[in-house]
Amino acid sequence: MDRIVERFIGYIGIDTRSDENSDTCPSTKGQLELGTLLVKELNELGLEDVNQDENGYVYATLKSNIDKKVPTIGFISHLDTSPDIDGKCTNPNIFVYEGGDIRLNDKYIMTVKEFPFLKELVGKEIITTDGTTLLGADDKSGIAAIIDAMEYLIRHPEIKHGDIKIGFTPDEEIGRGADLFDVKGFNADFAYTVDGGPLGELEYENFNAASVKLEIQGKNVHPGTAKNVMINSMRVAMEIENMLPIEQKPEYTEGYEGFYLLVNITGGVDHTISNYIIRDHSMEKFEEKKSYFKSIVDFLNRKYGDIIDIEIKDSYYNMREKIEPHMNIVELAKESMIQLGIKPIIKPIRGGTDGARLSYMGLPCPNIFTGGYNFHGRFECIPIESMKLASQLIVKIVENNVR
Repeated sequence: MDRIVERFIGYIGIDTRSDENSDTCPSTKGQLELGTLLVKELNELGLEDVNQDENGYVYATLKSNIDKKVPTIGFISHLDTSPDIDGKCTNPNIFVYEGGDIRLNDKYIMTVKEFPFLKELVGKEIITTDGTTLLGADDKSGIAAIIDAMEYLIRHPEIKHGDIKIGFTPDEEIGRGADLFDVKGFNADFAYTVDGGPLGELEYENFNAASVKLEIQGKNVHPGTAKNVMINSMRVAMEIENMLPIEQKPEYTEGYEGFYLLVNITGGVDHTISNYIIRDHSMEKFEEKKSYFKSIVDFLNRKYGDIIDIEIKDSYYNMREKIEPHMNIVELAKESMIQLGIKPIIKPIRGGTDGARLSYMGLPCPNIFTGGYNFHGRFECIPIESMKLASQLIVKIVENNVR
């Protein structure tokens, strides 16, 4: 088994699901466990300044092997996996995909009809779950690619490079990955998050994002005497959901189209809490969406009598504004892909990334592929070849940075 695959298999066996209900950093102990393992590996490889800080962030440096000064590059991936499903993948399937539907277990089948990208993977060796967990390719394949690339550079000193900074962050999946990142101590001129999807993805645009919390105080009385008195808070929550434009729900949007998403709802007749996220690439449309949400609440508060509290918090912004003055770093990645025979796929991220926050913190940070598909669920998979090419791309970017 290739070393990069061995590493990846080892990483995904550790449950690093983040927990948005935790107020610690990292939010779960599994992330500390994986970070400790990575510190050991990085030290064994011979990197310098290796440490895991009190918040679970892992940093390391591969020192320059040239005399001239070149920009310092960083490569960043995240330790945690999505909290949506069990994150401890101890029984992955590795096989050469010969086409057709993939039976993960007796209950779950990955069908070509639902996932037509499978047609492009015929003949490739892929890794899938057994249907009971997510795989963890988001973003442990990124971690594996980065460490594999560092090992290759150490074993091939003929490849000249400047200082290379490595960073592994906790809690990216719950929007906290950049919160306590030490940009000053990291001391890179620019960086790449290795956190993208299929082969060739190169991204420097992402959503503007906000979270919305609605707290609805209903009026509960006996249903037998409820006429003109009861206010069912759950029905008010549904009324809000139905007033949001249906065409702006995630299942009906693509490309640059933004959306409103009801993430969860809990409650009863007397009291209900609903949580939403708002996303849009356009700042103007992003602000319009927030204003529209407030207008719905204002309308229903007039209707029912101030029973709804709304809290809107911005989460991150589109990094395009911060990357465009540094498009040379996008071109560096693009040209490196072309040299490796990879077709660059430059498109907006329909989500977020640590790179968005880091770009606003002074570290320009576009995103490059890991090779994986179907992140955040049991149908997640990754072609081994694509993960290897992510490692090769890191090496090529470093090499081209010297020229």
